[in-house]
Amino acid sequence: MSTYTRTSGRRFYRDADRAVLGGVCAGLASYLGVNLKVLRFLCVIAFLCAFPFALIAYLAIVLLVPASSPRMYDEGMYEERRKDALREEILRARPTAGEIRERYKGLDERLARIEKYVTSSRYELDEEFRRL
Repeated sequence: MSTYTRTSGRRFYRDADRAVLGGVCAGLASYLGVNLKVLRFLCVIAFLCAFPFALIAYLAIVLLVPASSPRMYDEGMYEERRKDALREEILRARPTAGEIRERYKGLDERLARIEKYVTSSRYELDEEFRRL
């Protein structure tokens, strides 16, 4: 999926919820679908390399582009953010390989104890007592 197909039905707003200085970077990151921290880093680099031009462009965007609020999100944008939050929650909840290994190691030890008990003479004696 290209960037054009992802952004063709949306409008660009400054993101007031995640704003640091006007919300330009946050709005641009959500519009383009890129990482906010990377975009902020690139803006800092732009300010260091071409300060007057970057400052004028940033101030123009702050003054000309409207800020968004939760009331302004249409259903599609809200649904997209909800899916992103759910995807991140699933990734955080996914166990690591080490956790899975430890869990199965405990299950293997328990199964070995059960097999040892079932194949022992003690199990046969306990079964005889239960039948009485």
